[in-house]
Amino acid sequence: MEKKRFAGHSAILIANTLFGFGVPVSKLLLDKWVTPMGYMASRSFFAALIFWVIAMFMPKEKVERRDLIIILLGGVMGFVISQTLTAWALVYTTPTYYSMVAALVPVIVMLLAALFIGEKITLLKFIGVVVGITGTLLMVLKVGDNGSGRNDMLGILLTLLSAVTWGVYLIITRKVSDKYTPVTQMKWVFLISAVITVPWALLGDGLDPLYTSAVELSGVLEMAFIVVCCTVLGYFLIPYAMKYIGATTVSVYTNLQTIVASFVAIIIGQDIFSWDKPVALVLVLLSAYIVNVAASRQSKG
Repeated sequence: MEKKRFAGHSAILIANTLFGFGVPVSKLLLDKWVTPMGYMASRSFFAALIFWVIAMFMPKEKVERRDLIIILLGGVMGFVISQTLTAWALVYTTPTYYSMVAALVPVIVMLLAALFIGEKITLLKFIGVVVGITGTLLMVLKVGDNGSGRNDMLGILLTLLSAVTWGVYLIITRKVSDKYTPVTQMKWVFLISAVITVPWALLGDGLDPLYTSAVELSGVLEMAFIVVCCTVLGYFLIPYAMKYIGATTVSVYTNLQTIVASFVAIIIGQDIFSWDKPVALVLVLLSAYIVNVAASRQSKG
């Protein structure tokens, strides 16, 4: 059992490290090679292709019509809308600010659950929300002094909207996720995503503007990393980890993304270090941790 728990911790550690690297890599792509819709169309198409090929070699799983509608709606909310907003957010702000705001997802999910399905907000959850809001406000107030993005305020707003749509996705697919394998879910999620984003990108901009410069090996490798490592491999590792370690532990590990993304972005010159960033980082990570602990206690109670 200890070996399986170790394997679960290793899987979630690798997944979130990859996701953390994915943020500055996406920034590199969007700054130098691909447009936001080109990024979305490429990621959707190739991820859908990979998941459908994998599904061909796995036992067929029948999806009920009602569940399929929920999965497809989840694909629209959790990938098409959320990730399109993410792509545009990274055009305007730095990976550091993006990742810090994205770390508030557990807090946003908790608020949405309270609003739409009546989950109780305990005192500990309320404290977590206050801490998270404090960290966000610090980012907003200091962005004019220490921001290094094209329009950090707009980027932060787009990131918040992305986090909200991702939170909606997590809520509406909560029950369906327990019924079907990740491959079954993801092949439909990325199929609907490709059906929407590929024509949108081609008809909206035309084929040439999808890629802002001549195709280079570095751009191809960066896009391959996003598709294979940050999309396909990540969605394999997370469900695997959840078999052996609790969902709360898994969600706490997601904070590693913020740390990795921020550190890498500053190291490679995508952002500058300033005193408010580590303070805001500690506040948003503490907020997510408090909310996760509160949710765990509430579920046990």
